[in-house]
Amino acid sequence: MKNKTISRRRFLGTAAAAAAITVVPINYSFAIGTQTRKPNSKVGGVQLGCTTYSYRGMPHKVDDVIQYLLLAGINSIELRSVAEEDLGIPTVSRGRPRGADLSEQEKTELAKAAENAREVQRQWRLNLPMQKYADMRKKFNDAGINIHIAKFAPSTWSDEEIDYAYTATRVLGAYGITDELGEESCQRLGKFAEKHNSLAIFHTHAQPAQPGFSFEKYLAYSPANRLNLDAGHYFGATGLHPNGVIERFHDKMCSIHIKDKTGPKSDPPNSNMPFGQGETPISDILLLLKKEKWPINVDIELEYRIPEGSDAAKEVAKCIEYMRNILE
Repeated sequence: MKNKTISRRRFLGTAAAAAAITVVPINYSFAIGTQTRKPNSKVGGVQLGCTTYSYRGMPHKVDDVIQYLLLAGINSIELRSVAEEDLGIPTVSRGRPRGADLSEQEKTELAKAAENAREVQRQWRLNLPMQKYADMRKKFNDAGINIHIAKFAPSTWSDEEIDYAYTATRVLGAYGITDELGEESCQRLGKFAEKHNSLAIFHTHAQPAQPGFSFEKYLAYSPANRLNLDAGHYFGATGLHPNGVIERFHDKMCSIHIKDKTGPKSDPPNSNMPFGQGETPISDILLLLKKEKWPINVDIELEYRIPEGSDAAKEVAKCIEYMRNILE
């Protein structure tokens, strides 16, 4: 299965934009405070954006991320990890690598150190003034960027920390929290979402390829549970067209992570590729959303290898331009 063909005009526009972004040196400091035109990545009624995880290999403070988003013209995001990192959450040491030959005493000491570190983080969260998140939201909003999802991934946290996460999510202006799809997370997080009049949104990986997998089971745990379908992972693991799931669960789906991958029977199988070089039917997905006018966010999750001479900010901008040309 190949990506749906786009017109020659659109292809040339995408190729030219990609070449310009790749060749021209970028000074990211231009972005904040000098832009007069607000970014707009809603195209043909489809809200395009990205998860800030895409920039994980670059300087990752909020001011940095805003610059990258403005380069791509993105006005709506899934905010992941940047929030707490920017506000100075204490880091947790990972200790010795997995597989290291540890004595029982060393294992006990590492476990105790990890528990102490988690408690330090818990206290940090419970004592953080929510004004910090209000100030963060203002930074994004002043640049013309909205936060539609906060990925705190808090399902293993204490009850008080999950309450903190949902309060922060509301202050940030997001409609819900994402976590990874799993039995425990889907059973637990939805109840807190109900309490806070919010949503618990679950990101998929390769689970749909497992025998007997059922989206319905995970959604049934709470009326506040929703899907964050990773269309690339879904296609890469199953070889099935994501539109089948989107059509079936569109009213329970808040967002789609978009990436281009090869299928499970390709060579190499289930591999991340630059947009337009894989087999994920990106065009079909976008045009379905445009046709049906379903309010589902489409967020780039950049996971392919960054070409030499480029960086994640330039690659996200190219991905946005690729999708924009499909929808225009």
